Amino acid sequence: MKAVILAGGLGTRLSEETHLKPKPMVEIDGRPILWHIMKIYSAYGVNDFIICCGYKGYVIKEYFANYFLHMSDVTFDMQYNDMQVHHRKAEPWRVTLVDTGDETMTGGRLKRVGNYVKNEEFFFFTYGDGVADININDLLAFHKQQNVKATLMAALPPGRFGALDIENDKVLSFKEKPKGDGMLINGGFFVLSPEVIECIEGDKTVWEKEPVQKLAEQGQLAAYPHHGFWQPMDTLRDKNLLEELWLSGNAPWRVWA
Repeated sequence: MKAVILAGGLGTRLSEETHLKPKPMVEIDGRPILWHIMKIYSAYGVNDFIICCGYKGYVIKEYFANYFLHMSDVTFDMQYNDMQVHHRKAEPWRVTLVDTGDETMTGGRLKRVGNYVKNEEFFFFTYGDGVADININDLLAFHKQQNVKATLMAALPPGRFGALDIENDKVLSFKEKPKGDGMLINGGFFVLSPEVIECIEGDKTVWEKEPVQKLAEQGQLAAYPHHGFWQPMDTLRDKNLLEELWLSGNAPWRVWA
């Protein structure tokens, strides 16, 4: 199966990093979050990726063009203009990078790569700025059972602030960053049938609005409940949290060996 990853947005709320690179290229311990997302899929045998590029897409293209060098030890002999690669490390990935426009909305980006997935029975679709300890195989099996055109991963939003239980001006309990109010939200990991692209009008279409709403009204959108770890990287604070988790050796989304 193929996985389509959105990687063309501006990432304005992470401007400390994104004035130099697209948001999916912001690094967690020296590796772009895009790499982490691809490793999640690859752990379940999904190795064919279609990356929807846009803002500063050349950075993503240059990264994969030089990926072999990034991942290997190498000796450059400047005198003889020679390069020797040691301890080669290669992922079993096939990566297609598509320029989907700087100003294109999420739905428009998906529509622009439609030709790459039109012959698939199903394909995965996700954002290039969030990670989870989701079981991709279970997500796909759930989608098949539901007999619908689209399935999304429904997750509890991570808490950002401590919550107080107050009575008569006294704090009865304090919960440090509890999860949201119990309502599940779109966690950004989808399984889609190619027919969903017919719901997208053009570049200005936001995937999460008209197309998803239309699928829901038709009874063609299922929700796979995920109660494990999920964390988007919207702000520098989120980025730092993910970095801390990775460096601790207990990153929940590291589902690969």
